[in-house]
Amino acid sequence: MNYQRVDRLSEEVQKEVDDIIRHDLKDPRIGGTYSVTRCEVTRDLRYARVYVSVLEDDRRDGLMEALKKAAGYVRRELGHRLQIRYIPEVQFIRDENIAYGVHIAQVLSQVSMGEEEHAGEH
Repeated sequence: MNYQRVDRLSEEVQKEVDDIIRHDLKDPRIGGTYSVTRCEVTRDLRYARVYVSVLEDDRRDGLMEALKKAAGYVRRELGHRLQIRYIPEVQFIRDENIAYGVHIAQVLSQVSMGEEEHAGEH
């Protein structure tokens, strides 16, 4: 199978899943600050790993649980929106990259503030 087709389909699935989560799912656990960061559709088009980043620690587990329960609904909606033979099974995976980036930025900020204070003492 052509890799370009898989890449295009991955992007389309990411866009549609994000739209479905934001507009169609009515679960109260879904909300807050989250982002669908990327999607990887397997070469055989059977599975789609959807990576979701949640910045609020207290909502993280509830949101991921709600998404996993809604995976069948999301797959059915994808079937209505995409014109492909096989609709991939959706697997939601928590993505820690954005939270890790925020943490690193905070650490670097603290280090630079410490260096400024240390330079001011001399």
